[in-house]
Amino acid sequence: MSEDSPGPTPGFLVWRLANKWRAAVDRALAPLGLTHAQYPLISSLYGMRRDGERPSQRQLADHTGMEALYVSKLARALESAGLIERTRDPRDPRAVQLALTEEGEAVARRAVVVVRELVDRSMEPLGGLDGPRARAFTDELTALLDVPLAPLPPNDGTTQGRTP
Repeated sequence: MSEDSPGPTPGFLVWRLANKWRAAVDRALAPLGLTHAQYPLISSLYGMRRDGERPSQRQLADHTGMEALYVSKLARALESAGLIERTRDPRDPRAVQLALTEEGEAVARRAVVVVRELVDRSMEPLGGLDGPRARAFTDELTALLDVPLAPLPPNDGTTQGRTP
């Protein structure tokens, strides 16, 4: 909460919702051997494969909004688990392409169903996933995600009154 607001700030609520969602997804995916962090990679690869794509780690990072280094770390863990294959891109030897293994595709298929059910349950208070409130909520979240958040300069007295 801030001094100016009688209730929780939007930032605090987004943080709490993100933590609640992460914990729920972690619990739901644990029986499949996946984590919340791994889910966007494996589900994105599943969807991209259906569209005939075999993305590079960089493309997957851009698609998911994750840092490329984090995608690389998660991809190595998923490769060790036998769920994805990492190969050099024949068009660019510096790039690494990612693809689901047969086992990875089966796990991804089940994980997508599990998370979809979780999304459906979480959107019930807004009238269900296809309801107008849920669509409006999705639009609001999209608008917030479209705003770039550059780090603020430190407020140490040396930058006050100056435009960065």
